[in-house]
Amino acid sequence: MDYPRIVKGPREEFLARPNLSDYQKLRDEFKWEDLSAELDWFDADHINIAHIAVDTHLKTDRRDKKALIWESQKGKVEEYTFADLSRLSNKFANVLIKEIGVNKGDRIFFFMERIPEIFIGILGALKAGAVIGPLFSAFGPDAVKDRLVDSRARVLVTSSALKKKVAEIFPDLPHLEKIVIVNRGNVEIESDDLSYESAMERALEDFETVSTSKDDYAIMHYTSGTTGKPKGAVHAHQAVVGHYATAKYVLDLQPDDIYWCTADPGWVTGTSYGMFGPWSNGITQVVYEGAFSARRWYGFLEKWQVTVWYTAPTAIRMIMRAGDDLPGQFNLDSLRHMCSVGEPLNPEAIMWGQRVLNKLFHDNWWQTETGSIMIANYPVQDIKPGSMGRPFPGITPGIINDEFDELPVGQEGNLALRTPWPSMFRTYWEKENVYQSRFRKGWYITGDRAWMDDEGYFNFVSRADDVINTAGHLVGPFEVESVLMEHPAVAEAGVIGKPDPIAMEIVKAFVSLKEGLQPDEELRGDIMKFAMKRLSMGAAPREIDFIVSLPKTRSGKIMRRLLKAKEMGLPLGDTSTLEED
Repeated sequence: MDYPRIVKGPREEFLARPNLSDYQKLRDEFKWEDLSAELDWFDADHINIAHIAVDTHLKTDRRDKKALIWESQKGKVEEYTFADLSRLSNKFANVLIKEIGVNKGDRIFFFMERIPEIFIGILGALKAGAVIGPLFSAFGPDAVKDRLVDSRARVLVTSSALKKKVAEIFPDLPHLEKIVIVNRGNVEIESDDLSYESAMERALEDFETVSTSKDDYAIMHYTSGTTGKPKGAVHAHQAVVGHYATAKYVLDLQPDDIYWCTADPGWVTGTSYGMFGPWSNGITQVVYEGAFSARRWYGFLEKWQVTVWYTAPTAIRMIMRAGDDLPGQFNLDSLRHMCSVGEPLNPEAIMWGQRVLNKLFHDNWWQTETGSIMIANYPVQDIKPGSMGRPFPGITPGIINDEFDELPVGQEGNLALRTPWPSMFRTYWEKENVYQSRFRKGWYITGDRAWMDDEGYFNFVSRADDVINTAGHLVGPFEVESVLMEHPAVAEAGVIGKPDPIAMEIVKAFVSLKEGLQPDEELRGDIMKFAMKRLSMGAAPREIDFIVSLPKTRSGKIMRRLLKAKEMGLPLGDTSTLEED
């Protein structure tokens, strides 16, 4: 179905004048150096993300402005000014350096619920010159272990509950020297662990941020691929320039805004736009700890008078499912700008927002590797439902063929980006050969397929590989298959993404059992429980089918394409490379 273009009204009808008032003019005149100059660099070569996010505001009237308003799932509220975040992150930086002996470049990982301490801890670790690695709190033991082993993290900051959840992995982490426990439940902690609360009481408030260059490593976010363990995409301190610029022009953050990003800090959106983007712009953001509920979310928007809302298509589809009448029970007049990220936003969601909320969702596209938004729909531009939008000023995308040559308008191909840009990842941790393979002829190869129309709007088609996008979380099938094959009954496993009306895709597994075993519902349930214990909720299979043998190439590679085609009742296509019986 073709959806009509949504034409934006005149500027005077906007609730606030957009920061980006003339897209083409800004694109023509844009220089990253100009945006860099708006930030508080130590000198021409030195910058620190945490300094930009909080300390720079101490010199202004934003010093005592609320930076973070946090509400627990039980309704408890805590508020922190920029001065509070600066002081507390200073204390944690002192804890890391003086009590643990953290050095510049050490990897400090955070496996925590969405509580204020994760924000304070990340800021403090960055001030200490460490490389931070946020982990999604729903990860299982194996997922946490893989990332801590690969990164050789020296310190893990976690909660007493989450440490208990992954207790089995710690004997297998030779590089992990200290566990810091945030103990909001006042549970007795082990003697070898460091109490966050006790250490913070002892720590001094004064701290001079470690000198970090624009190219020093700062953030490590893991992304899954098709053929191996998760890869650590590493970003430098210069990435904050991209966070700042895109938060200003795409999210349209303005001084009096109340901003809500629903992403967990364990994912790249939760740091880039749940911390650094809004705070570098001096914005107040609200955080809700609790799980999704359409009614609670509407109530949260109303209670805090949220003006800018950044969420995921899965969440949007879930609130749509709650019905058209529910939002009318809440006052959402404060909302002036809504954005979506993580997966393509279906046109129906945009039309629903316009019809039911009288507001428009604005889709945008980027990746863990890009570090910040690359393509977006902007407040001042017409929306073509289903389109990712147009390139951010300073970003040059292209549609290229397999020989890395640009294709004409309207033709589908590989989505690529001209390099460099400030937030571009600098390597895959200790996988430099894989990193270099993503760059050809001045292009970064995104792994997505798309096409561009004659007005410069880009349209997503699919992933070029087998990565599964489930509720905005990218899941590598190999990682799931590897876990499934650890089950004593499983001989082989193949994993695909199955289309789902809410999550976009769910993880579905095809399992071949060891000789002599018979499939039944009890075994299916046991395998699913086994996987759920070791993987995150999103990565664990939602469905398992038993299969006698998996389709493979003559070289033994699982043909996930055939599994998916059979699942969806599609033609099998070329099977000339399929192994013979």
